[in-house]
Amino acid sequence: MLALERRNQILEKLQSEKKVVVSELSQLYDVSEETIRRDLEKLEKEGFATKSYGGAVVNETLGIELPFNVRKNRNVSGKQKMAEIAASLVEEDEHIFLDASTTAVFVAKALKECRKRLTVITNSMEILLELSDVSDWNIISTGGVMEGRYLAFLGSRTDDAIRSYYVDKVIFSCKALDAERGMMESQELLASTKKTMMDSGRKNILVAEGGKFDKAAYSMAGSLHDVNIVVTDRKPAERWLRLFEEMGIECRYPEDRATEE
Repeated sequence: MLALERRNQILEKLQSEKKVVVSELSQLYDVSEETIRRDLEKLEKEGFATKSYGGAVVNETLGIELPFNVRKNRNVSGKQKMAEIAASLVEEDEHIFLDASTTAVFVAKALKECRKRLTVITNSMEILLELSDVSDWNIISTGGVMEGRYLAFLGSRTDDAIRSYYVDKVIFSCKALDAERGMMESQELLASTKKTMMDSGRKNILVAEGGKFDKAAYSMAGSLHDVNIVVTDRKPAERWLRLFEEMGIECRYPEDRATEE
């Protein structure tokens, strides 16, 4: 196992269990305790962990963003269900934006299974690779500065490219969702790009896991007034459903779709 792969697995374990023990990790990965300590030191330098006696605890600072490949492997089943719903909202021959979220990657995969002709504009390197084998679609990259942690193009050039289009639908996610503050992101550049996308689409579709509701993050990415449809992986709390109804936001989730079928 490569050191990077091992550290990503340790990071996933930290996220789920909140702490790890050096001796247990040493046995789990069949490496020396000194190797594990170096792994934890690197995770601490990157801001993901805080070393403690005999191990480490997770750093839950709001501004910390997990590596793309770690986030992509979390709640895969929920993301697949949301992606199927989001894909069903897209019609043949439409022009859409897909943001650089891990959730949007799953939407891209779902769209490949059900749509023959689309124009997809994205700032996601992962989505560009995912759609590289699709022959009947028009795939457009925004370009910009490549940010490796997000596998995304970000910055002023990216936002300028997005402003040059007006699409049928914008499909995007967020790090956190608050009833008053709206969508939030861990970094300003991510928030700026999402705002620009929402301003450049006829209909905005937020695809967000239930675990992101009632959470906060560092940078504001847009108001709920900018959203037309919310797709999530489970039925939201009644107060959220009332809020969506009051704001004229359609809410879709797996149970709702199953009932309709």
